[in-house]
Amino acid sequence: MKGENSVKPKQMPDFMLFVVTLLLLAIGIIMVFSASYVVAKTRYADGFYFLKRQLLWALIGVVGMTTVMKIKYTKFKKWATPLFGLAVFLLILVLIPGVGISVKGSTRWLGIGNLSFQPSEVAKLALVIFLAKNLSDQGEQIRNFFRGFLPQLLLVGVVCGLILVQPDLGTAVTIAGTSYLIFLVAGSRSSHLVGLALLGIALVGLAIYVAPYRMERFTAFLDPWADPLGSGFQTIQSLYAVGSGRLFGMGLGQGKQKFLYLPEQHTDFIYAVLSEELGFLGSSFVLILFFIFIWRGLKIAAKAPDVFGALLAVGITVMIALQALINIGVVTGCLPVTGITLPLVSFGGSSLTLTLLGIGILLNISCYARE
Repeated sequence: MKGENSVKPKQMPDFMLFVVTLLLLAIGIIMVFSASYVVAKTRYADGFYFLKRQLLWALIGVVGMTTVMKIKYTKFKKWATPLFGLAVFLLILVLIPGVGISVKGSTRWLGIGNLSFQPSEVAKLALVIFLAKNLSDQGEQIRNFFRGFLPQLLLVGVVCGLILVQPDLGTAVTIAGTSYLIFLVAGSRSSHLVGLALLGIALVGLAIYVAPYRMERFTAFLDPWADPLGSGFQTIQSLYAVGSGRLFGMGLGQGKQKFLYLPEQHTDFIYAVLSEELGFLGSSFVLILFFIFIWRGLKIAAKAPDVFGALLAVGITVMIALQALINIGVVTGCLPVTGITLPLVSFGGSSLTLTLLGIGILLNISCYARE
């Protein structure tokens, strides 16, 4: 590959990726308003409560994305270690009693009053940048277990462990899966990857077994109708919403499950509301947009001018793709319920902003693509 200084940028970033991002963002804003109006009116006496906040975070995120898009991606290699250190510090800080904000039994937020953010969202992007930097510097060293593979694996384990303590299994699985794909693309030995996959499956199984509420969710995934008013309630209501949409949907704003039947309708289960109101055609259109996003992201990785750019592009693309896969899998009953939002679509300030910042880096990498 050519040296960093010999590669000249194109005039424009990947146009299709940029358009797909804005389309998903626009769909998300519309659906957040539709899905949240009832609960916002009930809780805050303001049906526009969540919409106004989503618009603000979307504006901040788009400004951040366009700003980052103009920063040469190689600069993030110099910032990788400080960013990773900051992410770990924030993950530790959120666990300190009286500092982290607890909601529904989970301590995942830092902030004051209504202004809060999730350190795990910072950690996801920071770890991708850090791994891309370390593995690109190591080169063939990654094939050595003790000097290359294990040290990086331990760093991933620290991040996942801190997030599991919050507890947030879904985000930990997303980070672990993203890291695994980065290891794969970086050239790790297949024997190391097979062992890591088996270890990961065992650890996820153990995390489910030792936590009763996770075990309830897993058994509800196997048979939600065994406890329709308890552990299976979310899955059943979600399937009702998806099934009610049929081909064309009930119409935007006309869904019924969002009337306090479907929990977390504007966050974790927004795709269920979208499917109910826009039908199979609307939900399929969103899926197609995510497939296009993945295609363009992987194409950018394949044409990146250096190893760091390729690993960074793969990491950002896979991070967003895995989160979307898990969210849609939960909504459609293909995976156990976990607190993962749909990127660019669900309500959530820190998730939306950090996702857009990651896409900004991805767009910048596309400006230096090899012919």
